[in-house]
Amino acid sequence: MRPILFSVGRTSTTRHCWCVSWSLLVCSGFSLAATGDTPEPTYSANVAEVRLTFSATDRNNHGVATLREGDFAVVDRDTVVRGFQSFTRSGGTKFHVVVLIDTSESVTPRLRQEIADVVEMIFPSAWIPEENFSLVSFHGINPSLICAGNCRASRALERLPAVKAGGLTPLFDGVVFAADLLAQRGDPDARKVLILFSDGEDTISRHSAPEAMEAALASEIRIYAVGLENAAYPSPGNAVLENLAGATGGRLFAAREGPSKVLEAVLEDAQATFTVTYKLPSHAAGFHLIRILPTHNLNLQFHCRRGYYYPGGGGGEAK
Repeated sequence: MRPILFSVGRTSTTRHCWCVSWSLLVCSGFSLAATGDTPEPTYSANVAEVRLTFSATDRNNHGVATLREGDFAVVDRDTVVRGFQSFTRSGGTKFHVVVLIDTSESVTPRLRQEIADVVEMIFPSAWIPEENFSLVSFHGINPSLICAGNCRASRALERLPAVKAGGLTPLFDGVVFAADLLAQRGDPDARKVLILFSDGEDTISRHSAPEAMEAALASEIRIYAVGLENAAYPSPGNAVLENLAGATGGRLFAAREGPSKVLEAVLEDAQATFTVTYKLPSHAAGFHLIRILPTHNLNLQFHCRRGYYYPGGGGGEAK
């Protein structure tokens, strides 16, 4: 895992520098009240600099690639940060993608066909070779790998709508399984994306919601969730999906928006991703909530992870 969040003097991992990983960086108010407490990963750190990666969208939820340094401010706990040590736009559009599908009884044949449409749209794309694409389903007791890098040759799309439905839904186990699969991808420059189709219900997972989120954060992935319930209305399932997506810097969509909307968001976010670094504004131990706020255009929205844990005392255990 590349040390990309915090550094002391420099960002390389040497005996002179302890770095805190992606899994500590999390942006605006977040709660897991419906699913459990926020995960608390433990790391060793001696932090002098915060490195924050985020994407920006406009009022129509389209990516904004022309963002300038003066267009936003970072609120780190109670400190407003406007003077950044660096501000850069990320230009890479290489991806590793896992599509994670709820094939339990709650998913109708129509929705399975919509999921198949997403996969069909991905394959002709120049931005992801087939070897960087995997398809995973979850129903029954365990998640199941349908295909990995050979989805066309194995005719996975023809088999997908016929997956036998089961009454059990291991959603959180499925997220952990997919995160582990993406973590095995060795290219550090590729963006790791999880496209999740689910109603947000979990009935049997061995892992909890915080554990699933921690696995996603540790694997440095963005979750783009497609709610199989009506995302326009509050529901426990949609809240779960929104938390998973929001905590990783992704987004939540309704199934009625169609597969093209999801892929459009993935590509736009890649083109509209930025990184800022700034000096640690406070050495107070504990969780540092981060928000990014617009300074001029109030229609701008920002997507990033929502905070980090600082151990305090010049290093030690971060929780």
